[in-house]
Amino acid sequence: MLKILIAEDEDIIRKGLVFTIDWLSMDCVVVAEAVDGEDGLQKIIEYKPDVVITDIKMPKMDGIEMVRQGLEYVKFKSIILTSYTEFEYAKRAIELKAYDYLVKPIDENKIIEVIQGLHDQLDMKREAEFALENRNNPSSRMDLNYFMELDHSESGYVAKSIEKIKEKYREKIGIEAISEELGVSASYLSRKFKDVTNHSFLDLLNAYRVQQAIKLLNTGRYRVYEISDMTGFSDYKHFCTVFKRYTSMSPTGFVKKRN
Repeated sequence: MLKILIAEDEDIIRKGLVFTIDWLSMDCVVVAEAVDGEDGLQKIIEYKPDVVITDIKMPKMDGIEMVRQGLEYVKFKSIILTSYTEFEYAKRAIELKAYDYLVKPIDENKIIEVIQGLHDQLDMKREAEFALENRNNPSSRMDLNYFMELDHSESGYVAKSIEKIKEKYREKIGIEAISEELGVSASYLSRKFKDVTNHSFLDLLNAYRVQQAIKLLNTGRYRVYEISDMTGFSDYKHFCTVFKRYTSMSPTGFVKKRN
């Protein structure tokens, strides 16, 4: 869930943003509102928001300076509220790499579009950071599409089996059932998996399930035990064991680090 701070000196605009927009439906919560730049800076430091939505012209300190100083203490994305007459201020915001600019009067649909884009960007960043942190763990680099391309055999048994993993990872699935469906022996298919991917079928299945679990954890919408069921693990304890094996942390530890 994204933590939002709104800084706007005009009460009617600030209260409108806080109370008329359904933030929860966008997986967001407004943690603080500020009436001027100095107030905003103090609350950025105190509440550590993920996103700061700020007017440019405010008493005591303008929004651009508030963002600049706030970034010295907290990492966050900024959305600048501006008017057509404030282009010089907007140019300063570009230097601070503001995520977007919203022209007053604020269009609610535009805010929804911007916040969704932020969610997508932050999720991609978290997954990239996770991959970087686990770059020395071979299991964390299991790319099923890559392995499918490696299977150049005429029958393509490994590629077909990987398709089954992607389709049925939520279900109880094993190499025996897949080999029977493909008309080959389980031992033959196991050898093919090892030859093509250098991993076992179970390794690939579990890695893909963990990858899907990470995406669900990043949404912040589900409890860990729900994600265990949603990704095909037999029980919660087994899910936690496998997740830690592939990521070096528990699912709850991952959630805490994400937050």
